[in-house]
Amino acid sequence: MNHRILHVDGDSFFASCEIALDQKLTGRPVWVGGGRRGDGIVIASNRQAKKFGVKTGMACFEARQLCPTGVLCRPHYDEYRRLSQEMFRVLEQYAPMLVPVSIDEGFLDLSTMDSVVWRNTTPEKYVQGICEHITREVKIPVSAGLGNSSRLAKLATDAAKPGFMEVKPGEEKEFLRDRSVRDLSGIGKNRQRSLAALGALTFGHVAELPSHLLKKKFGIWGQQLWLFANGRWNEPLLLEVKDRTTISSNTTLPYDEPDYEAAQTFALSETTRLIGQLRREQLQARELSLTIRFADFTEAGASHRFKHPQYQNSVINAVVQGIFQDIMNGQVKPVRQIRIACWNLSRLDTQPTLWGRTGEERWGALDDATHQLTTRFGPAAVMTGAQLALRQLDDAHKKPKAKCPFVPQREMVKKLWGTDADPLAHKAEREQRLFRAS
Repeated sequence: MNHRILHVDGDSFFASCEIALDQKLTGRPVWVGGGRRGDGIVIASNRQAKKFGVKTGMACFEARQLCPTGVLCRPHYDEYRRLSQEMFRVLEQYAPMLVPVSIDEGFLDLSTMDSVVWRNTTPEKYVQGICEHITREVKIPVSAGLGNSSRLAKLATDAAKPGFMEVKPGEEKEFLRDRSVRDLSGIGKNRQRSLAALGALTFGHVAELPSHLLKKKFGIWGQQLWLFANGRWNEPLLLEVKDRTTISSNTTLPYDEPDYEAAQTFALSETTRLIGQLRREQLQARELSLTIRFADFTEAGASHRFKHPQYQNSVINAVVQGIFQDIMNGQVKPVRQIRIACWNLSRLDTQPTLWGRTGEERWGALDDATHQLTTRFGPAAVMTGAQLALRQLDDAHKKPKAKCPFVPQREMVKKLWGTDADPLAHKAEREQRLFRAS
């Protein structure tokens, strides 16, 4: 089967969201600033700002020097999430399979559309209709690419921006010939260096190498790369919802905190939040780490490995508290940022047993009840002692700002189609409706 995969990507998404929220910014150079006050580094800039040299990662004061007439916007992450969900709601009307991969991009499977929908139109007109629908309803400009695999479709989108490009069947090898292998997502620096050592800087170079050499050097990935470079990688679109492998929190405090007791309270509050999220997903952690960044941007941290995977706040918080006190012993600098990470995760069985309720089951029931209360009455409905103490320490903690919305595919699928219990609970129902409509 000749698969046709469409990749749709929001153009300069955060900056475009700010323009959608304030139409007076239309046509002006706009960039979004990160940091605790929204004037740290540039996290997104629109096309007009990029013409002046404003780039992601640049300091906002440098952007102002390059573009004095530009507009700096502080991020509104909750609004970005809302506009992202609206964009995906539009996309899911056009294909039976939608796979979101980030807040502003996703893939659609259009493999059967030529015999069902495209009889009286062309792929280009159909995709242009999708893009115009998003621009009209959500006020976000998007670019798109169509190819025989998700990898090729993404490269086509990058080549088309702003706009649309289709890599037609049989033209894949010609399209890839002069493109750098660096453009393909998933190729890290080590693989780039290894390919360069073989003289492969472009996909055309890769296509000329013997396939057995790439397989010997890189395994099955090398063989897939050779097929891709020769235009022979025809890949279906799959929606996979996998358990997370890590969970973390990276938070810059509202101001540099000289009170280590207050910083420790914040660390325990964040740990409680992370572990509650893990238990709702029926997971438990084997390892964790705590890293403290100080006001002068120096860092100190440590990690801990449990003998057995853990899911209880009392056990994990005790370890976090011990690590925090060891790190801060002898320190005098104010705390700027706290990073907590849990990894080496495994399944936590919270299902009822034949012989009664287990501790895991009781914790699962407690988390479910807590989640329902906070969903209905707000995050302050149920709090631990650390979370309550944190709110009483300073007004800045009463309404914490929204986190940056870089969420994994699993979270996005759950928000689009499912529930906490079953991320794909309603997906089959939606597919049937789309099939009947098409």
